[in-house]
Order: sequence, then C-alpha cells, then structure tokens
Amino acid sequence: MYLHKDRKEDRGQDPDQDDAAQIARCLAGEPEAFEPLVKRYQKPLFNVALRLLGRYDEASDATQNAFVKAYVHLDSFDPSQRFFGWIYRILKNECLNRLRSARTMEPLPPHLMAASGPADALENIERHTALRNALMALSTDEIGAALGIQAKTVKSRLFSARQRLAEMLSDWAV
Repeated sequence: MYLHKDRKEDRGQDPDQDDAAQIARCLAGEPEAFEPLVKRYQKPLFNVALRLLGRYDEASDATQNAFVKAYVHLDSFDPSQRFFGWIYRILKNECLNRLRSARTMEPLPPHLMAASGPADALENIERHTALRNALMALSTDEIGAALGIQAKTVKSRLFSARQRLAEMLSDWAV
C-alpha cells in the first residue's frame, strides 16, 4: 500500500516499476527523471520528518537533504529493493542525526541526581543517554509503509521490542 497516489498509479502502472524506470533514466544521464520521484514521495517523507523533528522548517530541510543524498548516491540504490524504503531510511537517518546534533543535555531527574560521586554521576548520565537513544531508535513512523506491513503489526512488534528493551535495561534500574 502506498501513502501517496499519483496519476500513473490510477492508470494501473506499478509505482515500483515506474520508480525503477525513473532511476534508470537518471543513471543514464537524464537528471530531470528524478523529479517524478520527488513529486511522488515528497509529501509522505515530509510528514515523517515533521513527526520525528516536530518543526516545519527542520522537517523541510531534512526532506530536501534526503532527496539530495538519494540523488547523489543513486548509483548505490539496489533495484531489487523499493525506492521508497531506501529513501525512507535516508530520511530517517537524516532526522536522527539532526536530533542528535541539536540535542542539549537535559537535566537528570532528581532520583538520578543522587549520586555519591563522579563515577555514579557519569553512570547516571550514561543510563539516561542509553535509554533516550534506545527509545529514539524505536520511534519510527511510516515503518509499516516502508516494510509493507499493516500498522497494527508494527504496533505489536514495537510493543514486543519495548518489552525486550525493558528487560535488557533492567540492570540499569534505580
């Protein structure tokens, strides 16, 4: 299932085949063939970026950067895979990198600040950072579309993954 329909899909043409044809044209020296890919996926990718980043300007920049990176590295695209899944991963990584670089150290909750020395304080900071990073890695939108599975399946798998994560991080419990 696709998030965004264009006129070619309405006429019955397979979007994956159309994507592959556009990519082949780009690689053959027709850079304008990339434009239909941008038009097809710009809105769904922007929506993902907006949900991850929470700011319109940041989401717009991240989406644009993802398309630029995809275009520059188009020769590394594996045609046996879906283009949307590939560019989705590029966008997700772009967003995560932006979040990491923009993140300032948040104050620790009071129960974590009760450290008896520098080593305990450092361990508390590492625990807090590990937990945030683990949760960031699990908060992905549009995963169902990228994997071709239903949203309820994604939710179920994320729930199971969070349960496993809690077990793995249980040694860090306060």
